[in-house]
Amino acid sequence: MQSVRDVTYQLLREYGLTTIFGNVGSTEETFLKNFPADFRYVLALQEASVIGIADGFAQATGRAALVNVHTAAGLGNTLGNLMTASLNKTPLIVTAGQQTREMLLMEPWLTNVEATMLPRPWVKWAYEPVRAEDVPAAFMRAIATALQPPAGPVFLSLPLDDWEKPCAGPAVVRTVSRRFAPDSARLAEFAKALSEALSPVLIYGAAIDRGNGWSEAIAFAEALGAPVWAAPASERAPFPENHPLYSGGLPFAIGPLSKKLEGHDVALVIGAPVFRYYPYVPGPYLPDGMRLLHISDDPAETARAPVGDSLLGDAVLSLAALTELLRGFKPKTEKAREMMTHRMAPHPPSQASQRDDNLLTAAQVFDALNEIRPANAVLVEESPSNLGDLHRSWPITEPGTFFTFASGGLGWNLPASVGIALGERDTGRNRPVIMIIGDGSFQYSVQSIWTAAQLHLPILIIVLRNAEYCILKSFAVLEDAPGVPGLDLPGIDTVSLAKGYGCDAARVDNIDAIKKAAAAAWTNSKPTVLEIPISPEVPPLI
Repeated sequence: MQSVRDVTYQLLREYGLTTIFGNVGSTEETFLKNFPADFRYVLALQEASVIGIADGFAQATGRAALVNVHTAAGLGNTLGNLMTASLNKTPLIVTAGQQTREMLLMEPWLTNVEATMLPRPWVKWAYEPVRAEDVPAAFMRAIATALQPPAGPVFLSLPLDDWEKPCAGPAVVRTVSRRFAPDSARLAEFAKALSEALSPVLIYGAAIDRGNGWSEAIAFAEALGAPVWAAPASERAPFPENHPLYSGGLPFAIGPLSKKLEGHDVALVIGAPVFRYYPYVPGPYLPDGMRLLHISDDPAETARAPVGDSLLGDAVLSLAALTELLRGFKPKTEKAREMMTHRMAPHPPSQASQRDDNLLTAAQVFDALNEIRPANAVLVEESPSNLGDLHRSWPITEPGTFFTFASGGLGWNLPASVGIALGERDTGRNRPVIMIIGDGSFQYSVQSIWTAAQLHLPILIIVLRNAEYCILKSFAVLEDAPGVPGLDLPGIDTVSLAKGYGCDAARVDNIDAIKKAAAAAWTNSKPTVLEIPISPEVPPLI
């Protein structure tokens, strides 16, 4: 008779889950014992990095990813990036060992005391099998739950003594659908409202890029003849930023967002929340006279929207169906509009003045990188204070080439870039990956670059050194909160840190040196970390 381990590993094989992202703990060793030769273990040095790497890999490959972290303390370390994976709608099967069943009643050292509660609310389902022989079936349910819309992380707590127990027969392997079509009658109502609108507007979200739906998004926008905005603080680019119908990214505050939509009578939000706000700037949710329509595959997202009529359905299937319903429609004369130079960024670029510090501005760095980057380069960013300058310099014109966090929680993007680069290699696309990150953000999951070095991933990591939490200074201005402590970051040697983790690293402070080092990075056999001192500029937040 086969063991629980044997049956579980065979199920994972059949689902293609043969890469395990993890950080080994004592309660996981019985699962990993005699590790099969056809599996791959990707080690990260801390559990937050494990989650971020797995998330990036899952997004890059379009598949679920399997994670194995340590009980209790290890699972606790995942929570910041687990929140981001949940909001990213990334299918992760997160597992952690549990203490031996015979001792659980006594709560020995490293017991995950309420195992299914710890990762909530950032998992769709959490379970600790009642019997050892239930482990394979629990994995199957976890896989199905993670993949079905809205996709997201799930969690299994697995007692360390379960793996050698006998299992009666192979696991039942099932397939599940990852998409569902919208209600046709409701969709026809939406199409009628849009076609009768005097000035419709489209607001596209990250689900379009997750569903490989750029062509459908373009076809519908052109059929309707309506301008397209990216939803505020979108984690992926939903539409080509060089398209004539593209207007930019909406601001992530109530009043300013409503102001941008003035002059339109019907808005369709598809594949995004209504809306992702952060700083509180009061105002109406919508301009007077506007009707809002909302399409999402997430009922929680449609339920919490403060305004609008909703429809449940896959974003890309809905766009294709709407385009068909508009067959023969003649777009009305389009209103002139102003292109937002900062594109997807929720706030405008800095107005850098002439300074006496002889340091480069972020805008100068981004312009230089844009000149030498390969056309198909994948951009990952976690530099909140420089987003306006970055997006102005670097338009996103190809699908699947921009990634950031849906949560705003620092520490996700650096490890995610490692997973994305690994996914690029595994899929054979081999697009170069560039990570733009601030010196403050770099510290949150810095150990992830060791994994990149061990995997020989030629990521280019640009660390912008302004020696401060600049975005928090922007918030302090908006919130009228002077004198906040802890916003300056002196004394960090990024180059030494990067070299210590096995990366090539250098400090560069002029445009020619940046171009030369960056151009060489993607032919390297390890990550390249470039620390670039920049002039500290506190950007406007709205």
